[in-house]
Amino acid sequence: MHERMLDKEVIPSENDIFKYLGEYSSRLLKYLELKLAANYKLVKELRFPFGNNYGWGYKYSNNATHLCYLFFEKEGFTVLLQINGKGKEVLEKNREAYLQKTLELWERRYPCGEGGWVNYRPFSEAETDDIIKLLEIKVRPKKNKEVTL
Repeated sequence: MHERMLDKEVIPSENDIFKYLGEYSSRLLKYLELKLAANYKLVKELRFPFGNNYGWGYKYSNNATHLCYLFFEKEGFTVLLQINGKGKEVLEKNREAYLQKTLELWERRYPCGEGGWVNYRPFSEAETDDIIKLLEIKVRPKKNKEVTL
């Protein structure tokens, strides 16, 4: 695990978050949020869930339906998302649509029922796009708009 914002008493500002993530990861975060906003009625909440091991991050939802958590890390971030049993079938059926890294992370997921939890630390737009594809399995998007940085 990478260094995270673990001080629950200090609520980070958006400026603090972007500084912590670094320039490149801040751009990836903005790209992810643009893609999510284009596909969902996006709700973003700053949270400190799951205790001191995860730290500060955003919880993203489509209206009231949970999409994923994103945890702030030094020079990066990790997205934590859950795929259920039906989603597992879709993913397995369309393996060729995903990057090798995505498939490896899926194989190493934390099991939960028929599916599991995936921790994904993206380093590129392509990896961020795969996160979006995984979320689209979970919650059908309203429409796909093209988004670029």
